[in-house]
Amino acid sequence: MLISLTTPALLFPAISLLLLAYTNRFLAIATLIRNLHQKHISTPEHPTPIVGQIENLRTRLSLIKLMQIFGVFSFFLCVLSMLFLFQDSVSLGSYIFGASMIFLLISLGVSLVELQISTKALNLELSDMEFKKRL
Repeated sequence: MLISLTTPALLFPAISLLLLAYTNRFLAIATLIRNLHQKHISTPEHPTPIVGQIENLRTRLSLIKLMQIFGVFSFFLCVLSMLFLFQDSVSLGSYIFGASMIFLLISLGVSLVELQISTKALNLELSDMEFKKRL
């Protein structure tokens, strides 16, 4: 299959918006961690739910880092493929563009895992509040 210079250019807005969304997730996690740190300073005892939250946030932070790394690699390879296509190296540019799409798929897959973990954590918080309300 032959691709033109405009084919990888179509991914630019999508990858840029994806990286922006990943950055927003990172900032939200950073805020949660800072708030948790303030709670820890004010009450240094380690209740069990906070220990679980720390583990959850650490896992999510690692996943967001992976999402961003794969997203940036995808963006980098997309630009590189455009460079090769511009130089009339269509075959090499096509393979690099394919690699870019694979990195983008991996980034999206990691994003899905992080989304499931964050949803599970929020559901646990909600069930904890429901349990306390019944008492």
